[in-house]
Amino acid sequence: MWQINSAVQGGEKLKKFIKGLSALSIMLTILFAVSVGIANYFTPNSYKVTAGSNLQWNTGIVTAVTENGKEISTGLCSVPNKSYKAQLMLYNVIPIKTVKVDVVKETLVIPCGTPFGIKLFTNGVVVVGVADIKTSSGTVNPATEAGLKVGDIIMAVDGKEVNTNAEIINIVKKSQGKKLNFSVLRDNQKLSINLQPVKSENGSQYQAGIWLRDGTAGIGTLTFYNPSTGCFGGLGHGVCDSDTHELMPLLNGDIVPVKISGVTKGQEGCPGELRGYFATDNPMGALKVNSNEGVYGSLNFSPKGEPLEVAMKQEIKAGPAKILSTVDSGKPQYFDVQIEKIDYRKDVKSKNMVLHITDKKLLDATGGIVQGMSGSPIIQNNKIIGAVTHVFVNDPTRGYGIFAENMMTVSQNNLKSSINLKAS
Repeated sequence: MWQINSAVQGGEKLKKFIKGLSALSIMLTILFAVSVGIANYFTPNSYKVTAGSNLQWNTGIVTAVTENGKEISTGLCSVPNKSYKAQLMLYNVIPIKTVKVDVVKETLVIPCGTPFGIKLFTNGVVVVGVADIKTSSGTVNPATEAGLKVGDIIMAVDGKEVNTNAEIINIVKKSQGKKLNFSVLRDNQKLSINLQPVKSENGSQYQAGIWLRDGTAGIGTLTFYNPSTGCFGGLGHGVCDSDTHELMPLLNGDIVPVKISGVTKGQEGCPGELRGYFATDNPMGALKVNSNEGVYGSLNFSPKGEPLEVAMKQEIKAGPAKILSTVDSGKPQYFDVQIEKIDYRKDVKSKNMVLHITDKKLLDATGGIVQGMSGSPIIQNNKIIGAVTHVFVNDPTRGYGIFAENMMTVSQNNLKSSINLKAS
């Protein structure tokens, strides 16, 4: 009887052991799948490496090998303008995904950190509001009735191209109440909208019931100057309309020198700002691109400074870095920061890093990151890794930064577009 009971107990223990082993196996399988999934989500599908360098991930956890098993190394990446397909490997063992690796020439740019003024004139006219109009027959809203919306860009009226508020106002005044055809751009879609101007009960002129904007001005910081192309990059984020919060369509614009006259310190819930004024109306450069990744154009002179290499995104590491910024009437200064987080996702345009200001001098002067510092270059390991873009409203000591690689891509694409336009 004892032997039988012992056998039964032994069998039950074995069953429990097998069940536990199965549960552990399932758990490990889930953890493995989750790890690979997370690594796949947070790693880009394409990389750039400078000729003669390795594809090295900042943590050392992820490596890359070509399809035939050779590691992406100096030997393979010695010739610019070549591309490879490679396999990202987690812990050198677990395959994550196949990626594209482009070998590019080393890019040297001069870090700036100098304030500049922006004068931007729109391509078309932006609708920033609509208004009711009291007429002899009641209150009407011609813009809303026609289907115009805030954020629409009016490109032409009755076939005539318009780029200023005055042009549209003049056409409406002379309409004599006849319907006007507005050619509108909305979410990159072209629309045709018919609007009926009306005359207010207390006025003699026809109105359309729309508030318009045809330009803007502001202060930011230059990030870099490329001496080989004569092009600059700045802000690290686009110039958006203050009412619609949409990217303003650029027709043309100038950048001008700025003098910083004071600082409003940032506080929790209340972002600070650099106060300044345009030192002259004489342009120091031309504005050619307004994009989600910043503003770009040409400079009329070459800034002084030692050129630094532009770092690729995978070279950036969490840890100490410096920003170059101007927060008083003097020259740009270096301030200490910490890179706390890095986001490699492709769809993240300008919030690629989280920065923490640790420099006591800067904290005493500004409270952290303030408006006007956008574009301040970020330096790590003697390379430009990015630029300051945004401040956290509830914590001015922290903010976002954009990859310098992202800014260079926009700048270089802009240069190619300019060359193609000249050639045609």
